[in-house]
Amino acid sequence: MLVVVALGGNAFSRPGEPVSQEGHMRNVATAAQVVARIVKEGHRAVVTHGNGPQVGYFAELQKGREAFGLDALNAVTQGLLGYLIAQAIDKLLGAGMTAALVTRVEVDCRDPSAATPTKPIGPLYPEEAARELEARFGWRFAADPRGGWRRVVPSPTPVKVVEVDAIRRLVDAGFVVVAAGGGGVPICGGAGVEGVVDKDLTSSLLAVELGADLFMVLTDVDGIYLNYRRPGQRRLGVVAADELERYMSEGHFPPGSMGPKVRAVVDFVKRTGKRAAVGALEEGYEVFKGLRGTQVVP
Repeated sequence: MLVVVALGGNAFSRPGEPVSQEGHMRNVATAAQVVARIVKEGHRAVVTHGNGPQVGYFAELQKGREAFGLDALNAVTQGLLGYLIAQAIDKLLGAGMTAALVTRVEVDCRDPSAATPTKPIGPLYPEEAARELEARFGWRFAADPRGGWRRVVPSPTPVKVVEVDAIRRLVDAGFVVVAAGGGGVPICGGAGVEGVVDKDLTSSLLAVELGADLFMVLTDVDGIYLNYRRPGQRRLGVVAADELERYMSEGHFPPGSMGPKVRAVVDFVKRTGKRAAVGALEEGYEVFKGLRGTQVVP
């Protein structure tokens, strides 16, 4: 079985934690254990990951000078986080078993996302601090479901993963591949695009292109909820893709949080007829087995 495992940004940095290499390495160890256990059972794995906190951190260091665009910072975080994931998995499977690949993704040059930024990056800010940064640098902010405010940037829709053939060859050669980090570096007409592609949408696309048997998203919640943090909150267990799509059309899943994850798993299931899942990182193996999380089926 070929499994594409999409790790959320919480795999590296938990909300409120200071940004540090030590903290990232400690957090990614949990994800590595999930992947290694799956591989030891004889399955193949491709690991993708978010980069919202990290790309926002590097962008913030520039304090509005924009010495490097978001496309370049996406590449920076792919190298950094890919290295940490490879180190952690190799520690469990053996040196040289994991290959981390800086990945580009083609996007539509006419994508309207530039006018309506929705992708959150960077840390949580109090509203007053967010408004000050908005006025000083022209950044856009949106309220975060967890409380506070986060910077939002354009998030064009991925059309094709440029390195998909290289990823396939590495997987066929027996490597665990870390790819499409942060949704990949967005490319339009051969040039980088100022934005951050949603990693779940790129991961779903990659899973389809690779012919994966299972696509699973591991994040900081234990499944997909209706009425999340509102009266009548209910976690979905096993749910059909059509039913989940209907809930999405009813507005249950905000675009800056669970929305892209739901869209990603629905797209995968409807295009392949295979299973997808969303669950907590700490329960990743049980999510893989279909015992925990939200299991999305045809």
